[in-house]
Amino acid sequence: MSALLEIEGLRVTIGSTAAVRGASLVVNKGETHCLVGESGCGKSITALSVMGLLPRGSRRETTALRFAGQEIGRFNETEMSRLRGDRMAMIFQEPMTSLNPAYTVGSQMTEVLRRHRGATRAQAVDRAAELLARVGITAPGLRLGQFPHQLSGGLRQRVMIAMALMCDPELLIADEPTTALDVTVQAQILRLLATLQKDLGLGILLITHDLGIVARVADRVSVMYAGEVVESAPTAALFAAPEHPYTRGLLTCVPVPGKVRRDEPLGSIPGVVPRIQPGFTGCGFRDRCAQATPACAGAIPHQQAGADHETLCVLAPGWKAAA
Repeated sequence: MSALLEIEGLRVTIGSTAAVRGASLVVNKGETHCLVGESGCGKSITALSVMGLLPRGSRRETTALRFAGQEIGRFNETEMSRLRGDRMAMIFQEPMTSLNPAYTVGSQMTEVLRRHRGATRAQAVDRAAELLARVGITAPGLRLGQFPHQLSGGLRQRVMIAMALMCDPELLIADEPTTALDVTVQAQILRLLATLQKDLGLGILLITHDLGIVARVADRVSVMYAGEVVESAPTAALFAAPEHPYTRGLLTCVPVPGKVRRDEPLGSIPGVVPRIQPGFTGCGFRDRCAQATPACAGAIPHQQAGADHETLCVLAPGWKAAA
C-alpha cells in the first residue's frame, strides 16, 4: 500500500499541557486506521492538528506531516483551507454542534462544492441530493430544505458524512462518529463507512475508544496514551498478541460474551490519564502499570514486536510469556 497520510514526531502544546508528545502514524490509501485510547489521550487533538484546526494558544511541531507525499506541516491558513474539505475531510463527534443551526442542510452542503470546485448552484444541489441518497437518506430533495434540528441524530451524522464526500476526498478523518448514537444507528453508520470506503477507495483515520468497533472495521490500530502512540500493529496481530501493558489493560476491560460471568466485576485500569507537562520524560503510563520498573522513568525505546508491529515500552517483546 502507498502512504496517504504520514505523521512523524507530532507534538502539540496547549498552555501548560503537552497534549501530543511525538506521535507518529501512517494511513495508507484504501485503509481504515483506528486510533484508540481513553478520553484525554490526545486522539482528537491529533486529528485537529492534521486538519489545521487547533485551538488558539496551541503550538504544533512535527518532524514531518505529509499528505499524498506533499509536506503540509508548514502550510499557511490559505493553503490549508484549500486542502481542507476538498482532498481531506473530517466528520466530527457531535453532528448537532458541527452543523450550523441557522442554515438549511442544502445550503451547508452546496457551499463545499461551490467553494472548492466552482460548481454552479444547480450542480451543487444535484451533487448534494445524490450523496444524501447514497448515504441512505430518503427523500433527499426534502431534506436539503430542512434545518439540522429537524433531523434525528442518525440523520445528522449521515448528512455530515455526505457533506464530507462532496468533493470526493482521498482522506476521511472520523472523530468518534458513532458516540452520540444508539447501538442500532451506530452499526448502520459503520456499515455505511465501510461501504463508502470500498466503493470510493478512501483512506480513513477512525478515532474511537470502542475496541468492538476496532475489531470490526480496522485494518490497522494505533493505541494512544498520554499523547504518545504506545503500540501500532495490524488489527489481528494487536488483538492476538498485545505487547504494551496499556493495550493489554484496554483489552481486559472488554467483556467477552460466554467468558465473563454476570457476578464477576468487569476489567478496569486503576487511575486516570495524567496531564503531562512539557519536558516530561519516561512512560506516561508508569504510575498505572503493574509491570513498571525504574527504567520506565527514562528514555523509552521503540521496539519491534513482530512484522509491522511496534511498541513503545522498556520491556522486551514477549515479556508477558516470561512474567
